[in-house]
Amino acid sequence: MTGNPTVIRTPIQDFVARIRRREPVVGYWLLGDSAVMAERLARVGYDFLCLDQQHGLMGYREIRDGLIAIDAGGVLGPRPTLGLVRTAANDLTCIGQALDAGAAGVIVPMIDDADAARNAVRNAKYPPAGRRSYGPMRAELRRGPDLAAVNDETLVAVMIETAAGLDNVEEIAAVDGVDALYVGPYDLTLAVGGGDPSDPAATDARIAAFGRILRAGHEAGKAVGIHADDGEMAAQRFALGFDFVSIEGDLVHLEQIAASHLAQARRV
Repeated sequence: MTGNPTVIRTPIQDFVARIRRREPVVGYWLLGDSAVMAERLARVGYDFLCLDQQHGLMGYREIRDGLIAIDAGGVLGPRPTLGLVRTAANDLTCIGQALDAGAAGVIVPMIDDADAARNAVRNAKYPPAGRRSYGPMRAELRRGPDLAAVNDETLVAVMIETAAGLDNVEEIAAVDGVDALYVGPYDLTLAVGGGDPSDPAATDARIAAFGRILRAGHEAGKAVGIHADDGEMAAQRFALGFDFVSIEGDLVHLEQIAASHLAQARRV
């Protein structure tokens, strides 16, 4: 035989590579503690579903069950869907449990400076690159025993959402092992002077902050993601230059669509 052998990439490897290449990637946000809902949404065709441990209604058991459900439903849709976790904190235990339970990567909140970003990387990587404890649980079902390869294919995104994080974003973006910056637009609005997360008076300052974060990430060769309220806003944020977008979210949309159907019924 001649030629190079075909390299077969796993869905996780393919997903992480797409983020690192800054290809457009669309995800969906999960706040509820329902594995059944996660499984159904994983069939839709999003590139990833993100389980929110920080502000969502879930602990470790719900994270684990949600990731199992995403794996089950994600193979039934038009494209593989991976599970990410927005961890409760930049904490070794939170990050390790999310990855052990089978997350393809983590989105780590409230990163104020480069030291915090380096800690996030160390918490997500096995030695010698980091300090993650070995006990992969479900993760070992979908990744091999080569820990250097596991380190390489574990996505680490750090959130820029505080005044300090914005001030230090260039240094944060330069940290080795950080794959992506992720903008938390609600907290960022407060950080630039907004009176509430959607304060229209802070629009110009928020857009300027978006621009600075995009420049910092892209100049460092990193992808930049952001949250969006709906599909229309997601398209607008791709147009601004963001590389991946997460769309809000199961509980919000369930209430909205239920209210819409109720209003239609009562017009009869």
